[in-house]
Amino acid sequence: MKKTEKRLPKIFLMVVVIVLSTSQTNLFAQEGKFGVKGGLNLSSLYIDEVDDENPRVGFHAGLYSQMPLGEFLALQPELLFTTKGAKGEYNISFFNGENEFNLHYIEVPLLLVFDIADVFELHGGAYGAYLAGANISTDGDFGSAREELDRDNFSSFDYGFAFGFGLNLNESLQIGARYTAGLQEIADSDVADVLLGDSKNANAQIFIAIGL
Repeated sequence: MKKTEKRLPKIFLMVVVIVLSTSQTNLFAQEGKFGVKGGLNLSSLYIDEVDDENPRVGFHAGLYSQMPLGEFLALQPELLFTTKGAKGEYNISFFNGENEFNLHYIEVPLLLVFDIADVFELHGGAYGAYLAGANISTDGDFGSAREELDRDNFSSFDYGFAFGFGLNLNESLQIGARYTAGLQEIADSDVADVLLGDSKNANAQIFIAIGL
């Protein structure tokens, strides 16, 4: 593994600590929001163009805070556990089934929130994520199986853009949707490169956020 790859988890943890510490300080200093959120993921992999025709279904869950920066603007850091990857089908002679490539991340989105009439919010920013695990599962005519994969074959750090919206149903309940596009190639070994090439993460989310 490259020396820079070894340093990335430490840098990532430092960013998490700084973001959460800043969030806590600002929440006590001024009126802000803090809560839990989670929901559905529809993930896929892309090289040049995103193809979401056969997405992998997963989930995300974690914490968020929202710190006002002005009357209509806020900063929203989050700490999430999220699943990504892709799903593919096989058809060999008369045998059919599907394979799922599963990636598990600890993710920190950092978003700007634009408040529109206290009901509708636009979210935009970036995210960084640390790879916590990887596996592949098979289900079909050849049977069902699940195999853990060596994380050293994949980039330990992912990052990219995030944008979406939230609809405030009341002061403590929000529903919304988000899309994230990764900029980091997933493969980090010759073996992984044969299977994945220059693939990157793409993920659509539907979420519920509950203020505490």
